[in-house]
Amino acid sequence: MRKYETIYIIDPGMEGTALDGVIEKYNGLIHSYGGKVLKQDRWGARNLAYPLKKKNQGFYVYTLWEGENQTLIELERAFRIDENILRHLTVVLEKKQLIAIEKELAAQV
Repeated sequence: MRKYETIYIIDPGMEGTALDGVIEKYNGLIHSYGGKVLKQDRWGARNLAYPLKKKNQGFYVYTLWEGENQTLIELERAFRIDENILRHLTVVLEKKQLIAIEKELAAQV
């Protein structure tokens, strides 16, 4: 399985429980396709460099996960459909990045 980093920006107008629901929805989607969330950080609400969908702020979520290509395809499709997601970006990690991240994850345990 490949490791991916995904950052997505959620509409800042969502309340706490609805925000948690959106994040859990995408974590559940990764798990339902046999993937695994390795690390997740909620960076919180931040100002955007330029307005997205007439919003000046967004709630940033960083997710490090591993999964198959089909998981990535479904996750990207779900992001495009969801109106609460302002923007998203997924990057496949290279070997050099994997070594640094695996050291970081081992240090956390």
